[in-house]
Amino acid sequence: MSVDILSLDIQYLKGVGPARARMLGKEINVHTLGDLLYYFPYKYIDRSRVHQVKDLHDDMPLVQLRGQILDFEKSGTGTKKHIKAFFSDGTGVVELIWFKGLTYVERTYKVNTPYLILGKPGRFGHRFSIPHPEIEKAEEADTHPTPLQPFYSMTEGMRRGGMTSRTIQKLIQTAFDTIAERINETLPDYLISYHRLTKLPEALFTVHFPEETKALPEARRRLKFEELFFLQLDILQRAAQHREAATGFVFAHVGQAFNDFYLHHLPFPLTTAQKRVVREIRNDLRTGRQMNRLLQGDVGSGKTVVALMCCLLAIDNDFQACLMAPTEILAEQHFATLTQMLQGTNIRVELLTGSVKGAKRRTVLQGVADGTVQILVGTHALIEPTVRFQNLGFVVIDEQHRFGVKQRATLWEKNTQPPHILVMTATPIPRTLAMTVYGDLDVSVIDELPPGRKPIHTQHYGERDTGHLYDGMRHELRLGRQVYVVYPLIEESQHSDLIALETGYRRLCEAFPEYKVGKVHGKMKPAEKDTAMQQFIRKDTQILVSTTVIEVGVNVPNASVMVIEEADRFGLSQLHQLRGRVGRGADQSYCLLVTHKPNLGDITRRRLGVMCETTDGFRIAEEDMKLRGPGDIEGTAQSGLPFKLRIANLVGDTVLMAEAREAAARVLKADPQHNLPQNEIIWQQMQRLKNGIVDYSAIS
Repeated sequence: MSVDILSLDIQYLKGVGPARARMLGKEINVHTLGDLLYYFPYKYIDRSRVHQVKDLHDDMPLVQLRGQILDFEKSGTGTKKHIKAFFSDGTGVVELIWFKGLTYVERTYKVNTPYLILGKPGRFGHRFSIPHPEIEKAEEADTHPTPLQPFYSMTEGMRRGGMTSRTIQKLIQTAFDTIAERINETLPDYLISYHRLTKLPEALFTVHFPEETKALPEARRRLKFEELFFLQLDILQRAAQHREAATGFVFAHVGQAFNDFYLHHLPFPLTTAQKRVVREIRNDLRTGRQMNRLLQGDVGSGKTVVALMCCLLAIDNDFQACLMAPTEILAEQHFATLTQMLQGTNIRVELLTGSVKGAKRRTVLQGVADGTVQILVGTHALIEPTVRFQNLGFVVIDEQHRFGVKQRATLWEKNTQPPHILVMTATPIPRTLAMTVYGDLDVSVIDELPPGRKPIHTQHYGERDTGHLYDGMRHELRLGRQVYVVYPLIEESQHSDLIALETGYRRLCEAFPEYKVGKVHGKMKPAEKDTAMQQFIRKDTQILVSTTVIEVGVNVPNASVMVIEEADRFGLSQLHQLRGRVGRGADQSYCLLVTHKPNLGDITRRRLGVMCETTDGFRIAEEDMKLRGPGDIEGTAQSGLPFKLRIANLVGDTVLMAEAREAAARVLKADPQHNLPQNEIIWQQMQRLKNGIVDYSAIS
């Protein structure tokens, strides 16, 4: 692709100028002609059909009408202020209604002017209304280059500045008229031919000006492939460079610490999956290269014991190990688990969090410095300058996406060369996505539960099912088991959520007077939370009313019931994490999803249905991304990517991503030094991407 032409400042394009260029840069990060051409439509509407008002009915998704505004009417005050326009095509009248952008509406739209409007009609009383319609002057609409009209994302600032989606399309048309002949390819002919791709100039033009619907998929496929190919090429290149450059400590032998634990202290036989993962890690640790491995395992799959065994390998080779967790509760839980499993051994494990102070803290720090503390468990307190290891060789990071890059890097610098890194996550991520999100990590998966674990039964209860819900809870309590009742606590409505939790707490105290009910939430002081949790762990309380502070890190095998109030307010991933707090013992466990709304939306019903159908975390992760999109998989989906994606989708395009990854791997294998003539175009484009000439950081 021609660097000079596509890097041209957008202000020099006809119709832009300095002021509009500043707006485009500020609002949608479009600074150059290249940015503009890669600002893709988010939807297309077939504008070839015009409906008549007399033919409208309730289940029409979008309609296009041609007519005139007869009159305006202003109503309401303050936040309830709105404007109505009465629009007629001669066969009837519809109301157009706006609740925001009122000044723009008043300034822009006039009575007795022919318009083409587009929107979703809804019946209100005896008349149809269309909220916030798309409106164009009829004479302008008649000049559309194709009947399939693209729509571009618009910000409020752009609208206030007088820009519309149609304005963007006109600017793109001007850009093509100016530079179409000077848009060069970014992929070599052999890749285009092998993968049956459309040429770049044609694909770019078609995606902005499709003459027919069937031409779009191939144009979009070409642009998605290019995006995913360079993304995967960069990830694979970085991983290869890391493997070559990163010297690692050699753990040459398996010694007493590992063998003694395996033969005499292992709390349960390892599953086949656990044994496979230990072998994979063991092989990494003796290569002389630094290990960077992601360990995925569903809730309760036994990741912690695998991590402990790897820490013991470090100890057998005269190294220390540490385990860093994102919260004090989780760090304390890991510390308790490791201490219990290592009971009867001479391995010294210590805990370091913000709550460890005074003489105890000084003792821990001294032990870490002189090497007598062999495994240190903690929060981000581990990265503080005062924490000096004698010889740190193995690092376990639990739920790594909750730590910043700089935090993790600080931990790696605790020795003369980086220690081996094992990242653990209980958030299942489909393998193709994991290879992208954690592209520089090798991936291991524990895909089976320990023997004796029973699948958790999940049921959905509505507002009227409280009696049945309480009966089920009472049955389990009489058997000597314990119950969690979780309420949502969402930042925007903390006050009302806390009231709901307190109300629920009182109701449960009244409904179960023979049992003790505890409560814990994020607004309590740490000491109060810890006391409440310890009372539940010791079985002093039988019912624990909580917010999602118990989402991770609490291990109470005797708890057999998880009640999730207002389950419709939780995402699938969070529901699955909460469900994982039960089913940790041999007893049959239950997860009861409670909703109070009489009518639930389709997506909510599907989400709750998936929870009731399966306990497979990987299937739940797939469904979660289908429902929510890839933008936030526990906050990780695009956070680790070198380029953010403008048109490709990490969830919907997994097949194409695998194809692009294979292509990138072949190129890198054949041309590791970047000197084959046929690949020159690839490495030139990669350099442009690195320099930000084509800026993928702006998402339309």
